[in-house]
Amino acid sequence: MTGRNQQEFLGFIGPEDGTGLDRAAKLRTDPEALAALWADPAARCIGFVAGEVLMAPEGSAPDPVTGLGLWSAAPAEHQAVPRVFLGLIGTTPVFALDLPETALPAAAERADLRWVMPRLCACSAELAATARGLIVWHQFHGFCPACGSATTIGQAGWQRDCPACGRVQFPRTDPVVIMRITRADHVLLARSPGWPEGMYSCPAGFMEPGETPAASVRREVFEETGIRVGPVRFLAAQPWPFPGSLMLGCAGEALSEAITVDPSEIEAAIWVPRSRLAAILAGSDPEIRPSRPGTVARWMLMDWLAAPAD
Repeated sequence: MTGRNQQEFLGFIGPEDGTGLDRAAKLRTDPEALAALWADPAARCIGFVAGEVLMAPEGSAPDPVTGLGLWSAAPAEHQAVPRVFLGLIGTTPVFALDLPETALPAAAERADLRWVMPRLCACSAELAATARGLIVWHQFHGFCPACGSATTIGQAGWQRDCPACGRVQFPRTDPVVIMRITRADHVLLARSPGWPEGMYSCPAGFMEPGETPAASVRREVFEETGIRVGPVRFLAAQPWPFPGSLMLGCAGEALSEAITVDPSEIEAAIWVPRSRLAAILAGSDPEIRPSRPGTVARWMLMDWLAAPAD
C-alpha cells in the first residue's frame, strides 16, 4: 500500500516526509524563548482532561493550524496548569495542557483518543499522541525512584528533575509487537479479556529485554496460542500512548496450525479465512467485531486482504 493509504488507515503513521511538526528540542532549555512562545498570540494549546483529548465538537470546524479542538494560549488563565511544549508548526508554537475538570474551555468535546483517530490527520495524530503520552507520564513520575523526593518538571515538559539527589527521568516508550500471523489463506485473530464483546484483533505483546522484534513475535505467539512462527518481517509502526507504547506491526508465517490458548494470556484465538475476514472488516460478520479503525492492527489486516491470494 502507498504511504498515503497507510496514513489514512493508521492516523498516527504519517508519510515518509513527516507531518510538519518541528519538535524544536533546542528551545526546551531556553526559558526566555519558551516564555516568548507562550506569550505569542498565535500560540495554540491542546487540552487533556483525565487522559481524554479535547476536540472541536463533531460537525464544527477544528483549529486550522493543527486540526484539533485547540484554542489560543491564555497565560493568565492557564499559567499554573502543567504544560508541555510540543514544538512548532511553521512558526506557530503548540503546547499541551493537563487541565482540571473545572477549567474546560467552552464548546470542547472530551474524547477517548483511541476512538477519534479516524478523524485525525497525521499531524493532529502526532500532536495528540505526543501530548497524551507525556501528560500521562508526568502523572506517574511525580517522585524520584532513587530517593523518593518530589520531582519537578524540566526541559519544557520533556524530563523530571529531583532537586534532592539530582536524578533526571526522561519519558519512556515501551515497544510492543503486534503480529499478523498467516498460514496459507488464513490469518490468526485473538481476543483479550475485557475487550468489547465479540472484538478480535491481531495478537500482541510487550518486548522483553534482550529480544529482537522477530524473537518477540515468535515468543508471544507461542506463549499465547502454542503456534510456532517462522519468517518474520516488519510492516509498520504506530505510537500508542495508552499509556506509552510503540506498536511494531510485523508479519509472520505460521509453521503449525493447532491452537492451544493460554488463558492467562488471552481469552480466545481462531484462524479466519480470507473470505470471512472481508465480512468481519465490513462489519457484517454475526459473531466477530473487527479491531478499531485507525489502528495498526486494522491496517495490517486490510493490507493482507487487499493482497492477491497465494
